[in-house]
Amino acid sequence: ARMLRRGLLAWASRVVVLLVLLCCAASVLYMLACTPRGDDERQGLPRANGPTGRASSQAAVLSWEERHRDHVGSLKRQIAQLQEELQERSEQLRAAQQLAGEPAGAPGRAQADLLAFLRSQVDRAEVHAGVKQATEYAAVPFDSFTLHKVYQLETGLTRHPEEKPVRKDKRDELVEAIQSAVEALNSPAESSPDQRPYTASDFIEGIYRTERDKGTLYELTFRGDHKHQFRRLVLFRPFGPIMKVKKEQLNMASTLVNVIVPLARRVDKFRQFMQNFREMCIQQDGRVHLTVVYFGKEEMDEVKGILENTSRAANFRNFTFIQLSGEFSRGKGLDVGARSWKGSNVLLFFCDVDIYFTSEFLNTCRLNAQPGKKVFYPVLFSQYNPGIIYGHHDAIPALERQLVIKKETGFWRDFGFGMTCQYQSDFINIGGFDLDIRGWGGEDVHLYRKYLHSNLVVVRAPARGLFHLWHEKRCEDELAPEQYRMCMQSKAMNEASHGQLGMLVFRHEIEAHLRRQRHKTGSKKS
Repeated sequence: ARMLRRGLLAWASRVVVLLVLLCCAASVLYMLACTPRGDDERQGLPRANGPTGRASSQAAVLSWEERHRDHVGSLKRQIAQLQEELQERSEQLRAAQQLAGEPAGAPGRAQADLLAFLRSQVDRAEVHAGVKQATEYAAVPFDSFTLHKVYQLETGLTRHPEEKPVRKDKRDELVEAIQSAVEALNSPAESSPDQRPYTASDFIEGIYRTERDKGTLYELTFRGDHKHQFRRLVLFRPFGPIMKVKKEQLNMASTLVNVIVPLARRVDKFRQFMQNFREMCIQQDGRVHLTVVYFGKEEMDEVKGILENTSRAANFRNFTFIQLSGEFSRGKGLDVGARSWKGSNVLLFFCDVDIYFTSEFLNTCRLNAQPGKKVFYPVLFSQYNPGIIYGHHDAIPALERQLVIKKETGFWRDFGFGMTCQYQSDFINIGGFDLDIRGWGGEDVHLYRKYLHSNLVVVRAPARGLFHLWHEKRCEDELAPEQYRMCMQSKAMNEASHGQLGMLVFRHEIEAHLRRQRHKTGSKKS
């Protein structure tokens, strides 16, 4: 604990000295910007009685003064921000020193260490010279961007190779880089009186990449003063040392998970689901309640029979069966199931009948949801069609052997928001599902957006113990156009990988090639 306190004090003291130096530098620039220029410095301006005339001279002077005012205003804003941060860090440092029992003003050498560390981040990063890489896959690629678009390599399934930055942090990051470059180009210390002012519209393109342990490198290109001339700025955002934010001890021994499953028919899938539920939830975890919300009466007796058989065989009584009339509505089923719990605040896991999960995932669910603070939206691993994946094998392996996370066997379903862990109190306070939505899709995205617009933290992360089992998907004609499009998109994603689908498209060419090879081999033997 003493070492951790010292580490926190060292980091805080380093931040203080950095802010002090930045404040001093900003103040110096402010004074330089406000200092009247001498005669020698004014020689670059047009002479009042010269060839250009008084009007052009006055226009140049006004333009120069306007740029100075803008620059001074920017410096004032930066100084005010630095002063606020300095005051905040100083208060944090004093509080930390009081807790550690050390006198104020004890940082000493630690302040210089932070500056040295930040400078070393630039030296360690691949900025001034290349770094030898072990393989071609070890290189950190750049993404490129313009004023309105980002061109990215890592797209997943929901992002596009070219797109407007949707995430606020990425958008703000690039806007800040462009603004910093424009301010640097217009800085009086680096420009001449006759230089035109630069704006963001002069920005042509940039590239950037992040080395996660060092920082982000930006290379920005602007139009020059003449054709075929450009101005380039290289910026670097160094990452600081890791700091401890908080330390918690969590006890999940009594945290019950209420698994809610909406259902209509699909008896075979429910039987498979209950086999997994019995092993993972009853035998291994033991802190789970099951709520099944069933629509209609068709095959209802079979479903109830599966529940009762599991109850007798595993001595399991923690389940609720709710029967609803009318057509199937996933949102309504989950909403009714969530509100049916009458005990103390319970952790809800909204689940579908074609989902396979491990007992480890149940703990992941518990750890990433917190009433009034966090909801968990895991990204599950979606299985491809086993008939395509294992079509060249003699037999499809058992289900447990199929559930491996590889690009040949499935994909991270980052466009799905149906499986989620959240406390009942948060679900009710947010307003639950939109019960006007019927049929497949849409209700989960609507709920997800409501959480994004709230003050709760939405934890979105891949879950290694949560799988969507492949099943043939039917998109009914009765669906609304947007729902039908979403259903068909999901169906297209489910079948196989890009490479496997390509093999199916070209299977006739492949078969013809194999026949020719066999014919050649037979001719040689004869």
